Amino acid sequence: MTQQIEIEFKNMLTKSDFHKLIKEFNLGNENFNKQVNFYFDTYNFVLKQHNAALRIREKNGQYELTLKEPLGQGLLETTDVLEPCIAEDLINGRNIIPDGDVCIQLQKYPLQPEKIRLFGSLETERAEINYESGLLVFDKSSYFGKEDYEIEYEVTDIDAGKASFLSLLNRYDIPIIPAENKIIRFYKEKQKHTEKRIETE
Repeated sequence: MTQQIEIEFKNMLTKSDFHKLIKEFNLGNENFNKQVNFYFDTYNFVLKQHNAALRIREKNGQYELTLKEPLGQGLLETTDVLEPCIAEDLINGRNIIPDGDVCIQLQKYPLQPEKIRLFGSLETERAEINYESGLLVFDKSSYFGKEDYEIEYEVTDIDAGKASFLSLLNRYDIPIIPAENKIIRFYKEKQKHTEKRIETE
């Protein structure tokens, strides 16, 4: 099992500001790697109601199952590594959450593992660099035909991290646009597409 407390600061970027920053930090296409998040919940969104999120992340042919839960000023992440065949079965609805630490964590919620299903995926092109006392992350994400851009700063000290992050945004004249978590943006866009489909039926 891998468990860690995630403390990060996020800011949405315009496309032009995104490209300005990656130029400033000398990042090219070779610095970006693709990862795909597959999001899961029950039909009645039990996890979402508890501000938790369940995903499988595929990166370089490796799969991780992660449950994110609120914890103080950060998030508690519980992660199990999955064999590709197990991950693909979950994604295709042919299996339930396997035994492991994520499954144990899920027992605190009023849900049945067999009721968990895939709601869709979000693809991200990501570059990471060490910056001051943390990890600076540049993300371009695609989902439901939409693209968005954001910068994240992952830290261990919340006060020092916040100061560094705000200083960086100020230095490059980046407007503060608070970023919702990717899964929240994903579900909002999915809802829009569902409503549009209903309107046209």
